[in-house]
Amino acid sequence: MHFSFDPAKSKRLRANPKRGIGFEEAQELFSQPYWLDQRSDVPEQHRAVGWVGDRLYSVIFEFREDEHGEILHLVTLWKSTKEEIRLYEEHS
Repeated sequence: MHFSFDPAKSKRLRANPKRGIGFEEAQELFSQPYWLDQRSDVPEQHRAVGWVGDRLYSVIFEFREDEHGEILHLVTLWKSTKEEIRLYEEHS
């Protein structure tokens, strides 16, 4: 699986105590079972909820393609809310 993201945004997310990680660490989420949802307000974007280390995170991403195949472009992330944790537990 290939990933893309804005490195400057990743650095800002990592420095934000409410986020705590950057996109580099968030890629771990996709190596384990995760819950996937398509956003209704932005249909080309999806939300994945899964484990990064010992905490559940939510990541917004888009499917993109280049000459090497499919890419997951990471848009933003946050520590999962109680509702997202419940959805993960029910569907994973």
